[in-house]
Amino acid sequence: MAVVVMKFGGTSVADVDRIRNVARHVKREVDAGNKVAVIVSAMAGTTNQLVAWVNDASKSYDRREYDAVVATGEQITAGLLAIVLQSMGVKARSWQGWQIPIETSAAHGSARIANIDGKALRDRIETGEVAVVTGFQGIEPEHQRVATLGRGGSDTSAVAIAVAVNADVCDIYTDVDGVYTTDPRIVQKARRLPKISYEEMLEMASLGSKVLQTRSVELAMVHRVRLRVLSSFVAPDQMSPVRLDKLEDIGTIVTDEDEIVEQQVVSGIAYAKDEAKITILKVADKPGIAARIFGPLSDANINVDMIVQNVASDGKSTDMTFTVQSAELSRTLDVLKAAEKDIGHFEVQSSADVAKISVIGIGMRSHAGVAAGMFKALADKGINILAISTSEIKISVLIDAAYAELAVRTLHTMYGLDAV
Repeated sequence: MAVVVMKFGGTSVADVDRIRNVARHVKREVDAGNKVAVIVSAMAGTTNQLVAWVNDASKSYDRREYDAVVATGEQITAGLLAIVLQSMGVKARSWQGWQIPIETSAAHGSARIANIDGKALRDRIETGEVAVVTGFQGIEPEHQRVATLGRGGSDTSAVAIAVAVNADVCDIYTDVDGVYTTDPRIVQKARRLPKISYEEMLEMASLGSKVLQTRSVELAMVHRVRLRVLSSFVAPDQMSPVRLDKLEDIGTIVTDEDEIVEQQVVSGIAYAKDEAKITILKVADKPGIAARIFGPLSDANINVDMIVQNVASDGKSTDMTFTVQSAELSRTLDVLKAAEKDIGHFEVQSSADVAKISVIGIGMRSHAGVAAGMFKALADKGINILAISTSEIKISVLIDAAYAELAVRTLHTMYGLDAV
C-alpha cells in the first residue's frame, strides 16, 4: 500500500462526465488498497469567468474579496467529485483549504503557503476515506480570510499536501502523458522523458513549459517529494494502480539527479513567446545607474529576465537591453518614464515580437561546447541572437519571434533529441 496524492487540473474536471472519469482513476487506487488524497482545480474556464465578474463589479476591488470570489471554483469541483465518488461506493468527503488548515501569507491573489497541519487529513486518510481537497487556496490566519495562491496554484497545493501527509508519490494528472523533450505540437519527434531532475524541471517550468507550476517544483525539490506527470485522458482501466517499484512504467518522474542513471547533455528545449525586449539607449555610464533603472522596476513587482549592457566606447554613455513579460511591457515603459529624472536622459526602444529559446540539461555541467553548438546551429539557419543568458544547466537566447519554431526544431535535432 502507498499514500498517494492525485492532482487534477481544470481540463481534467471540465464537466461532470470528466469528473466521473477522474473518480474512476481515484477508485482504481482505492480498490488497490492505497490511501488517497485528491487535489482539484476549478473546471476549465471557471476561474476566468469569476475573475471577469470581479473586474466587471469594480476595477479597484479589495483583493481579499477577490479571493473570496475566485476560490469558489475549486469548491464546486471538490464537492462534485466527492458526490460522484460516494455514488460509486467510495467513502469520500471534500475539504476546503481553511478546514485543513493551509495557512498562507497575506498576499491575497498570490499568497505563499506558510504552514499545513496535516494531522486531521492524515487521520481521515488512514481510515480509508478519500480526502478531496480544493487546490489554489488556503487561509490567511491573522484575519481568517481565504487567500489564493495565484495561477497554477493547485500544483503547489498538491505538493504541499503530499508533504503534510508524508505521501509516497504526488501524481499530477494533466492533458499530456508526461514531460517531453519539447512541445510535440512543434516537433513531432519529441520524446517523453521517463525521468527528469528537479533542477531541469524547474528550469523548464520557468522558461515556458506549462506542464508544472514553478513553485510546485521548488517545493518538491526542497522536501524531496517524488512527482509524476500523467495524463488523465488515458482510460482508468488502462492504467495500473500506484506501485512504488513500478513508477517508471508510465508518465514522467521528477526526482533527484542522482536517481537518473543516464544523463543526457541536453534533456529538453523550452520556448516562450510572451517576452518583450526593452533597450535603453545613451544612458550615463557611471556607478549606480543599473540600480536606478532596475530598482523602480523591482518596486513595481516587474520581473526582469535577460540583461545585456554594452561597453561604452566613449566612456560616457552606454546601452542597456533587458526583457520582461510582454504583458508587462506597457507598465514597464511607464515606470521607466516616471524614473527618468533619477536615471537621467535616455532614449528607449521596445519590441514584443521576440521569443526566448532555451536548452536545458544537467549534463551540461560536465560537457564543453554546448553553447558553441547552439550558436552555430542558429547561425547556419540565419537566425540572429539578440541576447544571451546562461546558468549552470541552461542557455537561453532571445531571437525574433518569427524564427521560434525553426529554432526549436533545429536545436532539437542538433542535440540528438529526436525520437528514433
